[in-house]
Amino acid sequence: MALDRELERELLAKAQDGDGKAFGELAKDAWSRMYAVCLSITGNKADAEDALQNALTSAWRNLHRFDGGARFSTWAYRIASNSALQLVRSRRELPDEDAGVNEIATGSGVDSQVTASMVVQDALQTLAPEFREAITLREYAGMSYSEIAQHQGIGVQTVKSRISRARQKLLSALKEAGVSPE
Repeated sequence: MALDRELERELLAKAQDGDGKAFGELAKDAWSRMYAVCLSITGNKADAEDALQNALTSAWRNLHRFDGGARFSTWAYRIASNSALQLVRSRRELPDEDAGVNEIATGSGVDSQVTASMVVQDALQTLAPEFREAITLREYAGMSYSEIAQHQGIGVQTVKSRISRARQKLLSALKEAGVSPE
């Protein structure tokens, strides 16, 4: 359950005055969606946890820069997205130890859902970073097209195009793996 705007403002004012507990409440409210953004961008739990930790540290250190014009959670998702992208970029030069290990086995029920999730995660990793970021911010962080456009420094139409192309690629990957999206 999201904090109401008034309580968020009160916590923000306290946090900006150095109250770690108030910041903890703000972070707790945004944590699960921040983690989902990090996981979607990085593609694995360990990197997502590292990116989330970096994002929370960065948010605390830069809280004085947050003007309160947007929701704290929106600002935090942007930091999480940037942190995850930075982590992915820094690890691109490292060899992938698990290359070729992920094989997909289709099934029904829970197996099918797990397979679909794995296929989506794998397909997300094949997207160009700007496409992956756009669809992640839309689908996992629930940001509007205009918020994503502002975050990426592009026009709303470009955001819509990136998200549409990313969705097509994800749908194609699901079909190719024999998983029917619901």
